[in-house]
Amino acid sequence: MKNRHFVRTVSIVAICSALTFIFGYFFSVINMVSWDVFLTQPPLYWFKPQYALFFGEDEVSSSDIKAYNRVKNILDARYYEEVDFNKALETSIKGLAQGLKDPYTTYYSPEEMKQFLETTSGNYVGIGVSVHMDENYLLTVADVFANSPAKQTGILKNDKIVKVDNEDVTGIKDADLIVKKIKGTPGTKVRITVYRPDIGQYKDFEIERRQINISYISSEMLKDKIGYIQIKQFDDDIAGDFEEHLNDLIAEGAKGLVIDLRDNPGGDYNQVVKIADRIVPKGLIVYTEDRYQRKDEEYSDARELSMPLSILVNGYSASASEILAACVQDYGKGTLVGNKTFGKGLVQAIDTQFENGGGLKYTIARYFTPSGKCIHGEGVTPDIEVALDEEFKSVSIEDIPHEKDAQLGAAIKAVQEKIK
Repeated sequence: MKNRHFVRTVSIVAICSALTFIFGYFFSVINMVSWDVFLTQPPLYWFKPQYALFFGEDEVSSSDIKAYNRVKNILDARYYEEVDFNKALETSIKGLAQGLKDPYTTYYSPEEMKQFLETTSGNYVGIGVSVHMDENYLLTVADVFANSPAKQTGILKNDKIVKVDNEDVTGIKDADLIVKKIKGTPGTKVRITVYRPDIGQYKDFEIERRQINISYISSEMLKDKIGYIQIKQFDDDIAGDFEEHLNDLIAEGAKGLVIDLRDNPGGDYNQVVKIADRIVPKGLIVYTEDRYQRKDEEYSDARELSMPLSILVNGYSASASEILAACVQDYGKGTLVGNKTFGKGLVQAIDTQFENGGGLKYTIARYFTPSGKCIHGEGVTPDIEVALDEEFKSVSIEDIPHEKDAQLGAAIKAVQEKIK
């Protein structure tokens, strides 16, 4: 009798526990996905293994979560063909990153991440342009390299690249992904469609990919013993090259110096710090600061440049170029000449620890000048603002005759006055 009572009690407890678990499970699920989603699914569906995305109630609106689930449910049940939710979810993850409205934060699919991580040497196979994203997220040609396929076929500075091999790339917010589509195997051809703002027309170019041998730095002696160094980009050994060019000019008797950073999109952070260290006196060069106000500071030693200096900048001078220009300006070591710079002062990191092989490039901090000014979104304003003549708006800097270059003329004049 006691055994029968014990068995009945255990059975009741077990049934109640099971019902409590089932009720709790379905209550939690219904609370997340809503009744209308729950009722449209067959009963067996809810006993299958489920995956979930988690947000705190203070992070997102519950109505948006329900809307997301409703869209998924409608597409699953009523879309005219079977839905590949893996592909749809991949796009959704991209949207999560794009929702930040930060063009430098991007989710890469496994295939895109594989392409992104492909190693390249100092040379690369492509068409010979440097690019940046404009304010409308259109890939814009910032410079066309000398003797490159792009220059030979007629690509111009300021052209907007809208198609690559007939694929519309205007919806891609990350410049690196479009550049990867342009690069390829030597000898193959790529079809590039550009929009040319100056004439309001689209133009198609079929360009052969070639090994591009880029010299990112050049120098010469100008009149009145004024040295001139153009830096097109801060690659991973530019600081050593800068030191060599500077020493050569000093050996030739240079009395002043013009550094040309026009159309320079930036590059290696450590390299620009080394170049700034050679120019400015002992002190802070630049620092980064994250959301928690943690700082990472870079300092120069006591050695500094002891001659009058001008630095040329324009709207395509970005990132590392702005670090150098702002540092020189803050210390009063030189005169900035040209146009206001681009205003890119963010630091990125890449997370590759994704189980699916994807990755995330994301912004982790902002750059600040020695005086504490944030470059991002503001740019650096020159001490002397000078515009190029209209005829040179689409011309590469090295193709502008020195005697017709109004910005270079103003930079030379500023150095001459300090020499006197």
